Amino acid sequence: MKTQISFLLATLASISSGFNIPPPPYTHKTSLSAKQNAFERDLRFKGAVNFRPVEETSFFQGEGLSKDPRTRAQQLVDAAVNVAKRRDPDQSLFIQTVTEVATSLGPLFAETDEYFFAFKHMLEPEQLYQFRVPWVDDSGRTRVQRGFRVQFSSALGPYKGGLRYHPSVGVDTIKFLGFEQIFKNALTTLNLGGGKGGSDFDPKGKSEAEIMRFCQSFMTALEPYIGPNRDVPAGDIGVGGREIGYLFGQYKRLNQGRFEGVLTGKSADWGGSYVRPEATGWGLVFFAEEAMKDQKNESLLGKRCALSGSGNVAQFAAQQLLKLGATPVTFSDSSGTIYEPDGFTQEKLDLLMEVKAVRGARLTDYAAKSPSSSYHASERPWSVVDEIDLAFPCATQNELEEQDAINLVKAGCVGVFEGANMPTTPGAVEILEAGGCVFGPAKAANAGGVAVSGLEMAQNAQMTQWTEADVEQRLNKIMKDIYHQCADCAEIYHDRTQIKEGANIAAFLKVAAALREQGAV
Repeated sequence: MKTQISFLLATLASISSGFNIPPPPYTHKTSLSAKQNAFERDLRFKGAVNFRPVEETSFFQGEGLSKDPRTRAQQLVDAAVNVAKRRDPDQSLFIQTVTEVATSLGPLFAETDEYFFAFKHMLEPEQLYQFRVPWVDDSGRTRVQRGFRVQFSSALGPYKGGLRYHPSVGVDTIKFLGFEQIFKNALTTLNLGGGKGGSDFDPKGKSEAEIMRFCQSFMTALEPYIGPNRDVPAGDIGVGGREIGYLFGQYKRLNQGRFEGVLTGKSADWGGSYVRPEATGWGLVFFAEEAMKDQKNESLLGKRCALSGSGNVAQFAAQQLLKLGATPVTFSDSSGTIYEPDGFTQEKLDLLMEVKAVRGARLTDYAAKSPSSSYHASERPWSVVDEIDLAFPCATQNELEEQDAINLVKAGCVGVFEGANMPTTPGAVEILEAGGCVFGPAKAANAGGVAVSGLEMAQNAQMTQWTEADVEQRLNKIMKDIYHQCADCAEIYHDRTQIKEGANIAAFLKVAAALREQGAV
């Protein structure tokens, strides 16, 4: 794979001096020099640590590391990835995300082995739980599912990450999502560690009573490992407000009725936050708006937008796009894609949301009610559109592949922003960036959900509730700050257009500094 890394030797050499002063908040109004100093101070490795040259460490004895910075960096990236491959050779999703992050960190690995060892340390979860979840179906039969919770890193705060109910859930999926969550949470600037969980339970086709019984059994098994200051789960695919309610109710029953912020995504009527259901989708659009303004000097007004998925993220992203004058034209589900050539209006979006609110509904139900639409069975949005400005993959991992990226570039796409977790394959990312697309990686672009979860935790701790307008304003600011944090870091270590690399480095530096200061590395 072509590695688009610009090794700024002068920059790397300049960060050898020591700083012990905590950095000011990142701001895009500072000069590049000031930004660079902020990142240097944020590490707080320098001066506090006597660095060991890589050649002197037993780990690399006999490896013959190159003196050339590019070659040296690639050797260390390969070594980091091989750690994951040796330990977990069958975990392809986890290895994919480790490879993507490690590749971005090449310049840091070449600078000092402290960064390499910090990253190597992060590859192993602090805890990984697997447990049996028995539940009774409507016919009275006892069924058994597997439940999982990975507590990957508490360096920055209590573990935070969603719960997913889907047949594909296993250790590989949970570790991939949990590892990404470390970096995503770090970018929010909130005190949140990284975790993830879920079950191979499939809620599709299950009755309300079956889902309730499963959630109660799942929480009974999960409860010993979580708490408001230890691990605070939230929702994800297959786990919405209804499931969070069942889980929270069971947690209270197991804890003498304690009403505490052990879960986020709760109803705003009983401890939840306004804007939590909308947060990931709205935040995705806020991020895209800021990125397009900074990278292309363009607004979202009039932009034709292809979205995949048709759940909360896609629906609320479309809602915010309409507010900003953009035109959503597609949604999708596992069966195919719905296409509105002239775009979704608010009325058509309301119809789609009404259709999808019915359990088990498919997009074919929408097509039957909207004569202006066309339904494309077994096709993704990227092969349906022939003229598009922006793409928002909001369905699932690895849904946007190389041929899809070629199609988007040919269709005139100038920006791709990930609403799902790792929906774009590495090869597709290369094609999009080579084609001049602004690329917003998931760990930055879809951080709105966990950001508002963090705000919900703050409200729970204060026993208060902020207004919808207040939460939306805070979310908007967080997402714009995340963008500038990523772009500013990319400008120092790579190039300002390399947002993905900037996101990985900015997040890693924070976690690595915390690990060092807490004596973990």
